[in-house]
Amino acid sequence: MSPLAFRVLGPLQVHGPDGPLRLPPGRQEVILAALLLETNRVVSTNHLVDLIWEDNPPETARTQVQICVSRLRKLLAGADGEVSITTRPPGYVLHTDAGNVDAALFTSLVLRARRLRERGEPDQAVRLLRDAVTLWQGDCLSGLDSGPLANKARQLNEERLTAVELRIQLELELGRYDGLVGELQRLTHEHPLREKLRGQLIQALYWSGRQAEALEAFRTARRFLAEELGLEPSRELRELESAILAGRLPAPAAPAPVRVSGDRAEEEPAGAEPEEDSEPAPVPPSPESLRQDAVPHQLPAAVADFVSDAGQLAVLEEALTGRPGRTTVGLAAITGKPGTGKSTLAVHVAHMLSETGFPDGQLYCDLRGTTGTPATPEEVLGRFLRALGIPGQLIPESLDERAEMYRTRLASRRVLVVLDDAAGEGQVLPLLPGSRGCAVLVTGRARLTALPGAHRVELDVLAEDRALELLSRIVGRERVAGEAAAAEALVRTVGRLPLALRIVAARLAARPHWTLASMVQRLANERHRLDELAHGEMTMRASLSLTYEGLAPEDRRLLRLLSMAQAPTLPSWLAGALLDDRRPFPSDLMEPLVDVQMLDVAGVERTGGFRYRFHEIIRVYAREQLAAHHTPEARQEALARMAGGWMHLAQQAHRKVYGGDFTVLHGDAPRWEPPTSYTDEVLADPLAWLDAEQASLCGMVEHTADAGLHDLSWDLATSLVTLFEVRGHYDLWEQTHLSALAAVRKAGNLRGTAAIRASLGSLYMSRNQFDTARQSLNSALDVFQALDEPMGEALCRRDMALIARTSGDDSAALELYRRSLADFDRAGDVVGRAIVLTQSAHIRMRQGEITEAQRQLDEALDIYEGVGYTGGRARTLRRVGQLLLEQGRSDLAVLTFTEVLELCRDSGDVIGEGHLLRDLGHAFVVMGRPDRARDFFDRAVTAREGVMDFSGGALARLDLARLLDAEPGRSRQLLVPAVEVFRERRMGRELAEAERLLATGC
Repeated sequence: MSPLAFRVLGPLQVHGPDGPLRLPPGRQEVILAALLLETNRVVSTNHLVDLIWEDNPPETARTQVQICVSRLRKLLAGADGEVSITTRPPGYVLHTDAGNVDAALFTSLVLRARRLRERGEPDQAVRLLRDAVTLWQGDCLSGLDSGPLANKARQLNEERLTAVELRIQLELELGRYDGLVGELQRLTHEHPLREKLRGQLIQALYWSGRQAEALEAFRTARRFLAEELGLEPSRELRELESAILAGRLPAPAAPAPVRVSGDRAEEEPAGAEPEEDSEPAPVPPSPESLRQDAVPHQLPAAVADFVSDAGQLAVLEEALTGRPGRTTVGLAAITGKPGTGKSTLAVHVAHMLSETGFPDGQLYCDLRGTTGTPATPEEVLGRFLRALGIPGQLIPESLDERAEMYRTRLASRRVLVVLDDAAGEGQVLPLLPGSRGCAVLVTGRARLTALPGAHRVELDVLAEDRALELLSRIVGRERVAGEAAAAEALVRTVGRLPLALRIVAARLAARPHWTLASMVQRLANERHRLDELAHGEMTMRASLSLTYEGLAPEDRRLLRLLSMAQAPTLPSWLAGALLDDRRPFPSDLMEPLVDVQMLDVAGVERTGGFRYRFHEIIRVYAREQLAAHHTPEARQEALARMAGGWMHLAQQAHRKVYGGDFTVLHGDAPRWEPPTSYTDEVLADPLAWLDAEQASLCGMVEHTADAGLHDLSWDLATSLVTLFEVRGHYDLWEQTHLSALAAVRKAGNLRGTAAIRASLGSLYMSRNQFDTARQSLNSALDVFQALDEPMGEALCRRDMALIARTSGDDSAALELYRRSLADFDRAGDVVGRAIVLTQSAHIRMRQGEITEAQRQLDEALDIYEGVGYTGGRARTLRRVGQLLLEQGRSDLAVLTFTEVLELCRDSGDVIGEGHLLRDLGHAFVVMGRPDRARDFFDRAVTAREGVMDFSGGALARLDLARLLDAEPGRSRQLLVPAVEVFRERRMGRELAEAERLLATGC
């Protein structure tokens, strides 16, 4: 049976062996189109609901999507068994060969054409590009009624035109001028705003001997752009005109062929001249520049007693580093059943290649594919982007935008990405870089056969010689040599499975008086388990039971209780909390489990203490023992102590940042306090600790919510806003709070519900979702008033005032600030008072009440300095600097801004640094020192755009352009990209000014 063919490059069509298949119009068309645009990748149910109903889905929306998918399955199954739609959380995947979908085929042909061009084969590239464009039968998904899908269709339509422009450029380079004129005249008529096509038409006319028509084509373009947009032609078009008039227009030339130097591909344009060096400003390096050049090293520690297979290492090295001239990202997948050492091999190979093959860094993530909550691609990309220097506030929401930013960040680097424990291909594909200098190493239990171009290494049990070598390294060579026959029998008995062998060998190493023969005898006495050892997971349970039964009773209890922890790695204090043991060095409780390899040492904390990690199979075994030996009440009590420990540390971290329990509500759930010395050391840098423990803390919010510990859940969630707000982790803020909200509402916890709603109001306000923020804050305020909770009322009114201020309603904002101030005073919260004073001072400044604004800022500074809240002091000092500037005290304003700039740099606040650089530029403008102002605006552009904050960069570009009356060329270079940003972000006032400056020739 011939396969189905899917067409989206035009009207949506499906062609089977017997001709076109009739698709029911409406929802099924929309769902099929969405799945085809993401062929072999997961499309979430929420996304499908949004595509069909946009902002107003019915309550039965998810059910209706399921029905539509079921009908599509029947339709496709009846035509071709090789196409299927499978359910994969959080949605569905359409599986088919990519060549059966015209959009995927189009993308593949264009990519192959670009590679042929790089290799100096333009004729073949032109042929492929023509084939690619002929796949189109009209605009993408024409006739389909879905606004969100229309955006994706427009993107593909744009890629079609880009492919046409590339093909024409290649034909120009091949000298086919005459044959292109008619086509280009048609294209410029259909797409009059595409200046690249107009430039190609001018070149085709000129080199066809039609110079007068070439000049007329330029004049036509100029008239059109002036009349329609009020703009001059681009610099490229103007340079073409000048070259034609001077008789110096060079013939279109192909780019220089790519030559390979070492492992890097470099282009050498003919006649290229080096750019002139510019002298940098004499300032110390900022955190932004350090983050830009930072090299991530995220690999876990390698195993010292690793037993290598030279063949496997060679295959993986070849796949990842490749040969000179490789044009795609290196991709290798290590697969196999549990316990075969997939992660160990991956980490070993990554360390082996890190310095020579990937000097620009190594990214690592445990994808949690074998757990119930695998990491989403959005979550992983967010982590990687932060590791690559992007602040949380600038990381986009959508998966596609995060992936684009990730590929851009890696485009010029040689980075190895290790993705451990993948659930499937859909989890991995969005995480692949686009640069051929990068490589990706994936591990997983699934075979991952749908990863395109991946080299696969499937692990099985160890060969006998390698199994004996592993046993020798753990037990000792002398013992193995002394009982050679018993050693061979032992490795055969455990099935040469690496994890099983490590566990048995660890017991022998811990008991030097045991003989290897005695261990063989012990295993032989469990013959039913040994039979299962050769068949999979039951064998692991048998091997683990040998070690487990050899533990002391208290060690067995700890192993069972530790299995409740859902954190990726375990700090030592958890042992004390679970056993309610308050000894000063709780790592002593963990070490017996490490000795027998029931726990692994995962790393070292800044305090010098160790962190531990379960192997997942051992965790599963321990959980089975937990259910068999502990009542639900005992498990709940242990979980409450563990969560109480995290709550205590999070509360202490907040206190160190804010100088006390300020601007936060707490519940009454009991805390469990780790050793004081540990707490003091680990919280020496509280934000760094919150960053490092982010996954564990967020996981504990959800764990306690699921377990019904609602008081701990909401308390911990709201305490974590200390981290979320500073780092811009808005997605985690929402995720944790929604989990806690479900728990407190189910328990009827009114105070907790109000606290979560108030915090969500702050989140929505930060996202500029003001209507949603007002609803959430009003709902919380009603409850707080009924409970007579002054702190809650103060927080709600403070945020409501900020919304009013942002919306331009200063009188309403001042009244809300007045009431919030009284509430904070009732609650005894001095930091809350200082925040209100600082925020309302901005309104006083706008209204000309300089004296009152100064008084409020002075009081706020006194409070911040009294409690030691550095972040609040920095924000207030910035307002002080702006006030000084308004008063004409420019020298003092500069000193103030400089002090705040240093505070931002010390705390790694890159966004704040960009603001202060602009403030300093404005101050020097007022002082009549344009040279200094230009320096600071230049640095502001670099700082903001260096972390992909293009809105902030565009504002700094506009600042700089205002000072460049005498340099119209430089001014235009600054303003043209700024105009695009202003237009895209709908920044109307700034757009109007930038366009005015361009029109006046500045």
